[in-house]
Amino acid sequence: MKPTTWGLLMLLLLSASLAGAQIPPTAITVDCSRGQSLNQTLSKLNTLLPVTVFVKGTCTEFVQVSGFNNLTLKGLSGATLSQPGTGAGNLVNSVLLIESSRSVTVDHLNVQADINNVSAIGIGHGSTDIRLRNLNITGGSEGIFVFERSQVSVAYVTGKDAGYTPLGAYDSSDVHVEHCVFDNSTGAFWHAGVDLGSSHLTIYATAIHNMQVGISASAGSIVDVQSFVTYFPAGGSTDVTIENQYGSNFNGVALSAGSKLNVLGAKLAILQPGQPWGGTTGGVLVSDGSVLSSLNANLVITGSYGQGIVVDNNSHASLAGANVTGSGHGGLVLANLSSIDVSAGNSNLLSLIGGNAVDLFCDSNSTITGTSSFAGVPKSQCGNVFPAEASLP
Repeated sequence: MKPTTWGLLMLLLLSASLAGAQIPPTAITVDCSRGQSLNQTLSKLNTLLPVTVFVKGTCTEFVQVSGFNNLTLKGLSGATLSQPGTGAGNLVNSVLLIESSRSVTVDHLNVQADINNVSAIGIGHGSTDIRLRNLNITGGSEGIFVFERSQVSVAYVTGKDAGYTPLGAYDSSDVHVEHCVFDNSTGAFWHAGVDLGSSHLTIYATAIHNMQVGISASAGSIVDVQSFVTYFPAGGSTDVTIENQYGSNFNGVALSAGSKLNVLGAKLAILQPGQPWGGTTGGVLVSDGSVLSSLNANLVITGSYGQGIVVDNNSHASLAGANVTGSGHGGLVLANLSSIDVSAGNSNLLSLIGGNAVDLFCDSNSTITGTSSFAGVPKSQCGNVFPAEASLP
């Protein structure tokens, strides 16, 4: 065979091979209203290649996103993921379960689940850069369940009437929340707006309605109320508002077991928290070695039925420019080797602690310092009140 003939044959064979090869799609549409399955479609994709899957209709199935890199699930008008009547199939499942994945965006979907059996959206097993956008989530034992060192950004999401919480984060996970609404539409017991265990939350521009605890942080969790512009430009209110129109709230924020709340570059407004019988109910409960730090005049607690701020069991609060008014019981309440510094290194920011049944209350083992930074003259039932911060030798 002549060289030119051999070369021509090889070229023809190569062309045929390329013609038969399948080029992976970069965009697919799944129409569940026509009997197509989102879960079956995902199971056939190469998980390592970028792809956008458009979703139409109502997909009544448990959808699993496992091991994907650079996947976008984007709902078209009215697209819904709904929990099927059959069992979830394993111990950790959700209507939409994202596990061991990176750079996954879920956008413009309705997600519906019952309140007893599974979460609406589960994100776990070390998933990172998971972005939830423009979602309406109804029900789920937890609306969004983040676990096992996962990292999630939640923006423009409405979470309504979960069995326990619209958002739970656990096991050293990290969640950023902005421009969201978490609502318990009836005020029925027992609900938390956000529940954290050994995890970190950054939150701003978000409203939490009618929860027994607005934000619950335990086991060394950290809550930062802070505006950020990582994904969306600045603009509009950055406030985090925790309110309760039904009177069923116990605490706006509850910190326990060495947890911390930092009120930084966004305002935290807690409106009408607590219960008329007082106790430890009220705006912020800081207990069991936990810390509250609000140094930028961004903490406002108004009209508590119970206490304003309770600092208990060897815990500490640093306040500068805080506003705690109209509580049915105490404004600042301390017990069991706890302390509050109301100037916190900035005596120019005056804190308004007034109009409470008792503005300052402490036991004999607890201390309030920096009271020269009070606006007005609070009513006090505390023997350990000092005008300046403690000085170092």
